[in-house]
Order: sequence, then structure tokens, then C-alpha cells
Amino acid sequence: MLKKDIFIDNNIAKNFCNPIDPEYKQLIKWLRKFNADSEINNAYLVVSNKLLMEYIATSGNSPSSNSIVAIIDDLTKQGRLIKISNNQIKDFQQKYFTRKLKRQLAEIRIKKDEDHVPVVLLSDRKYVLTLDENFTKVLVSFPGFTVTVGKKPTDIPYSK
Repeated sequence: MLKKDIFIDNNIAKNFCNPIDPEYKQLIKWLRKFNADSEINNAYLVVSNKLLMEYIATSGNSPSSNSIVAIIDDLTKQGRLIKISNNQIKDFQQKYFTRKLKRQLAEIRIKKDEDHVPVVLLSDRKYVLTLDENFTKVLVSFPGFTVTVGKKPTDIPYSK
């Protein structure tokens, strides 16, 4: 069973605190909706320690109940946070990050997001929301994987 998981880059999550756009309101509503009796219809958020730290650095002090940190708190309590470990990231990189790929990553200056690539590619659905063009370029061209990337929630079928 594939979980309805999604990776949300920090450059998207920072907009959760005061969402004006109805698209973001729908995404937050989808993330928050929980049915203990129907696990297959619940949303899951894919994260790593590094991404969690980025979220906290950006929105950690927000009093908003819609902040990504508040949402993560709820998802954790409900068992809907999929955390990719540092060892899983390292193992993935050792297996798939060839010298050629490492050179390409260095050329497009994706170093700060390099650890996020395995997090996405180890997720069930490989759905990503990000504004980062270079990160997007790496994800959609990664050999052997198909990733769906969007800049806004309506760009991907996250709730299906």
C-alpha cells in the first residue's frame, strides 16, 4: 500500500504560517485531516533531520497553528511523519551518487539540498513541492526514478 506522502521543501513550508492562497489552505487542510480508521486516506509528510531543522529555523517561533512545526507535531502524534534516517540517506548516496552525478550537483550548486534528494527518492509517491529550480532539475532528471514536482499545491495530485 502506497502512503499518500509528500515532501514539502522549506521554501514552501514557510508560507504555511499565514496562508492567504486558497491552494495552501487546501494543502494544510489535507495534511491536518486524520482518520484513525482509514490509514490509506491520510496524508503523510516525508522528512529528514536536516529538513526538520530547516523548518524549525524558519517557522519554529510562529504562534500560528498552521505553521509547519505545529503540523509536524500533529503528524508525529498520529504516526504520519515518515522520517528518512541519516543512515538511509548515506546508503542511498553511496549506491546512486556516482562521481558524474556528484560533479553535476556541484556544478548547479545544490550542495545544501543534496541530502534532500534521497529523502524524496525514498518516499512512496515521490511528490515534491519546491520553488528551487536546481533541486527540481536534479529530481526530475535523476536516473531510474520518476518524480512529480510542483511549485504550488495544484501542480501535483497530492490528495489523490
